[in-house]
Formats: sequence, structure tokens, C-alpha cells
Amino acid sequence: MKIWALQDQVLNPIEQKSIDSFKAAGGNGSLETFGNDPYKQKLRVAIGSPNAPDVFFNWGGGNLKEYVDAGKIADLTPVLDQNPELKNAFIPSVMDGAKIDGKQYGIPMRGMQPVLLFFNKKVFAEAGVQPPKTWDDLLSLVDTFKNKGVQPISLAGSQAWTELMWAEYLLDRIGGPEVFKAIRDNGAAGWKHPAVLESLTKLRELIDRGGFGDNFASVGYDMGGASTIMAQGKAAMHLMGSWEFVNQQDQSPDFVKNGDLGWTAFPAIPGGKGDPSNVVGNASNYYSVTSDSKQLDAAKKFVSTTLHEDSYVQALIDAGDVPAVVGVEDKLAKAPNADYTTWIYNTVKEAKHFQLSWDQDLPADDATFMLTQLQELFLKKVSPEQFVNAVAAR
Repeated sequence: MKIWALQDQVLNPIEQKSIDSFKAAGGNGSLETFGNDPYKQKLRVAIGSPNAPDVFFNWGGGNLKEYVDAGKIADLTPVLDQNPELKNAFIPSVMDGAKIDGKQYGIPMRGMQPVLLFFNKKVFAEAGVQPPKTWDDLLSLVDTFKNKGVQPISLAGSQAWTELMWAEYLLDRIGGPEVFKAIRDNGAAGWKHPAVLESLTKLRELIDRGGFGDNFASVGYDMGGASTIMAQGKAAMHLMGSWEFVNQQDQSPDFVKNGDLGWTAFPAIPGGKGDPSNVVGNASNYYSVTSDSKQLDAAKKFVSTTLHEDSYVQALIDAGDVPAVVGVEDKLAKAPNADYTTWIYNTVKEAKHFQLSWDQDLPADDATFMLTQLQELFLKKVSPEQFVNAVAAR
């Protein structure tokens, strides 16, 4: 059995141990890992060929749907139906990330990475304000921090994926997850939904209001970038994936050690159709099984027995991951940074929907074009209307 995964020096040894556990139970398999971009290309070429893996790492959503539509992926729904313990082992909103047309095509195999709003507690305390609960709260904070000479929101605007997080949350809060699902499935017709223009208009208003300052286009998400700007108190907030905590520990350890790093959910938009509990980001990574696998039974057994084993789950937690497995609250409570990881876990557990990042959920060419147009929107080179017309014309 050939198992393909993305290279990760921390998690790959854990994945290898799960294979070793499977071998000890009478199975057999080997792990092969690849860098991010080479992996995507290699997988695209291999799927459907004699060189295809039996089990492979993926992001779910549209990233997986392309292969499902081509009939290359095994339906795992019968496996779940025959194994109630497995069916109930994972958080539903995360399982939904690999559910396509009502059928299950993947099982979570790494931790959850929702996007959340980080903030500098010291800056907030000095301003005498609280983290935003609504969009109007956020706009008010923009004005407050500007008046105090503090950039309201740090943004690595040289990399469009950081800007995408704002568009994703706004569309979800205003239109609900059905709107982006229509975009993913129907393309142009989906982009023309009124909620898209409304969300981009709100985003443009935030840009015009000075929410991100004037120099975000030259800021990156690297050493000394957007994270450092917030840690140094030059910015009050930063919308970023859950990996930001580890990034801050590495780049600004005193900022975390002193308890000045705060986090909260993205603000609600009263009147919007999206549930305020919804989150965006990377729900998890999944193992899926190729339908033409000569080791089909073994592959199904591997993904259905090893990924919620106690030893595997504990190893993920020890590595700093927050697994999508139900009932791990006690384990997380004993882990380093328990307050943070428990908050992440409970937030996802209570989420009605977990939207995969659009650049992972759309075909690669469409995602690249969308990100380019989004940067143009942030730079005020295109209007919200022009953005909608451009992406709808793809």
C-alpha cells in the first residue's frame, strides 16, 4: 500500500508511526512525502495511472472534488455506515470538508487550522477597548486606534492569501456558506450573487477607512512582517490562521510569554445569513483512497482504524496540533498552551460550518486569477463591481 503525504518534519514521523501500527496489526504500507507545489502536480499526473498512490493526503473541498467527479476516488460512506465508532469519531463540520454530494471521500488525518482574529491585549488595554463582537464594533475600533496613532489591523498585503481571509469571512457572514458553494460548483453564476458584491463593498469600506494603514502592500508574512508589527504594538489586530500562535512564539516569544497575545472569533454581521459560529481556513487535511487501488480493502482499513487511535491523537496533540477527533478535551487540557488549543477545539466543535480557504477550494487557475484581482481591490485599482465582473467572466 502506497501512502502519499505532504512533507512536514514534525508530523511525518507521526504519520509513519500510524503506518507502523497498521503493520503491527497485520497490514503493510509505505509513506512517501513531497513538497507542497511538487506534490500537487505529481498527484494530478498520478491519479488514474498505474503509479497512483493507494492513500493520499489532500485538502478536501474542490481540491478533492475534481478527482471525485472523474471517478478516481473511493466512496468511504459504506465504511462509515458499517463502523459507527468511526462515523462518530470526528467533528461533523470537519468531516463535511471531505463530503461531496452527500458522500464521504476523506478522513481527517492532521489538525484543524481555523482563521481567527488575533489582537494585542496591551494595546487594547491602553485604549480602554474590548475585542470586536460585531462588524460595527470593528469599524469603531478602526477609528479609535487611528486616533491614537496605532494601525488598526496588520496585514501582509504582499501576499494575497492573507487578504483572502477577509473576503472569505465577510461573504460567509453576509450570504452564508451556500453562496461560495454555488461559486465553487457553478462559477460565473455564483460570483454574481448579490452577497458577493455586498461583502466586497464592506471590505472596500474597511480599506478606505484606513483599517490596514497605508503600507500593507509592502508587508509580508515572514520574519519582521505583519506578525511582528502587531507584537510590537504598532498594530492592534491581525486576522490569521491558527498557526499564528506558534509563529508568534518563534518570532516574538516575550510577547506570548507576557500574556499580551489575545484571540477571538471573527465579528458577527447582524442581519447576515451566515451563522456567527462559522469559521474559515483549513478544516483539516484528509486521507482519501483511490478507487482503482489494488490494495483497496487494506487502504480502507488503514484510514478507518488508525486515524482516531488514542496513540495517534495524543501524538498530534504533543506536536501542537488540534485534532478533529471528538472527546479529546481532557488531553488538550494537559497540553502546552492549553487555553489556546482548547479554544480552537471548542470553536471548531461548535461551528455550524467550516469553509475551506477559497484558494484551496477552487481550481488552481481560477484561484490564482481571483487572488490577483483581490490584490487589485485592496490597492483600489479595481472596484468591487469590477472584481465581480472579472472573476465571473472566467
